[in-house]
Amino acid sequence: MKGRLLMAALLLGSGAALAADGPLTNAADTPEAVQQQLRDYFFNAARFGDNEILDEFIQAGYDLNTADDKGYTALILAAYNGHSEAVERLLAAGADACSEDKRGNTALLGAIFKGELGIAKRLLATECDPNQRNAAGQTAAMYAALFQREALLEALRERGADLTAADPLGNSVESLARGEIRTR
Repeated sequence: MKGRLLMAALLLGSGAALAADGPLTNAADTPEAVQQQLRDYFFNAARFGDNEILDEFIQAGYDLNTADDKGYTALILAAYNGHSEAVERLLAAGADACSEDKRGNTALLGAIFKGELGIAKRLLATECDPNQRNAAGQTAAMYAALFQREALLEALRERGADLTAADPLGNSVESLARGEIRTR
């Protein structure tokens, strides 16, 4: 039942359907409003690990790399919130693991930050550059060092991450691992 409702909403949002009595007149029923509701539904499915709903979006051909106002994609939200099955589904369906939010953070950085080590290791298996930097110039290895994720540091090294890299403030993997953090 959920799937049919979602499909109907997708059709409405694309402008393929009109109200029975003519054009849509309620501001909440405009194609733009319906599209926003669908985006919210999509992001919440990722945030809360509702795989049934994610599957409906995937089957409907929804753009899996759609981002919210903070630049978060469904993959970033699923990874950050620890939903490994949702991460798998999104990756298998073609979600871009290298996508960045508005601060340049990826799903991998979110998983490292939250301590989702299994998800982080899965994301390391994608084609993303292990030395990809966020807007602050930080890499996944720097995050792993900062949050004491030693097993991930080894996995990053094996993947070709530069463990000698430093951010613009001079924070390096080594200094962050020692707890020495420069802020200015």
